[in-house]
Amino acid sequence: MLHAANLSSVPHGFSTRQEPDLDGVLPGAPLMLARQIHSPRVVVATQPWRGPPPEADALVTDRPGLLIGVVTADCAPVLLADAEARVVGAAHAGWRGAVAGVIENTVAAMRELGARRERIAAAIGPTIAQASYEVDAPMRERFPADAAGFFVPGASNRWQFDLPGFVAQRLREAGIGAVEDLAQDTYGQESRFFSFRRATHRGEPTGGRQTSVIGLRHRP
Repeated sequence: MLHAANLSSVPHGFSTRQEPDLDGVLPGAPLMLARQIHSPRVVVATQPWRGPPPEADALVTDRPGLLIGVVTADCAPVLLADAEARVVGAAHAGWRGAVAGVIENTVAAMRELGARRERIAAAIGPTIAQASYEVDAPMRERFPADAAGFFVPGASNRWQFDLPGFVAQRLREAGIGAVEDLAQDTYGQESRFFSFRRATHRGEPTGGRQTSVIGLRHRP
């Protein structure tokens, strides 16, 4: 599991190709995942799901003893924590969710549980990097005008998109000052990470995913 320095006070981790060691993050904690749909929807987790998981792309909680998480294979996994308020969040930020507001909605849901935006630390885990992320003009046109700086011209009227940079900017615009990017390119590190886009380009199975988790310890 990979870790972010700015989240060192809370149990968390970003997995690689290896099976995630969840007990090493928060021993005995159930893992709670949503059914991700590339949306801006956030769900507050209070106990293990009873029945099918909800459709959402971010989870937040203030309950100790739970691990909340997201799965990704090029999209940006974002883990957030206000350690003082004891509120944590996990967001799946692909370009659709990021444009639609999943980051802002996650911060808002954390604030409803008592977090303060100036105390929230956020970390962006393994994500496809700009050099690896070629997109077409119609996709570029789905972004607001102020996102132009996250695109550089590529070959044949295409663009290279900086997804982690765009997500980091959305975090800062949401009032989060402590933003850390692990700067790990899922596409470019075949031996370390799964990549949906790389597998698609090669005609390989696309089911591999990284899991990113965060939780709260019980008070002593």
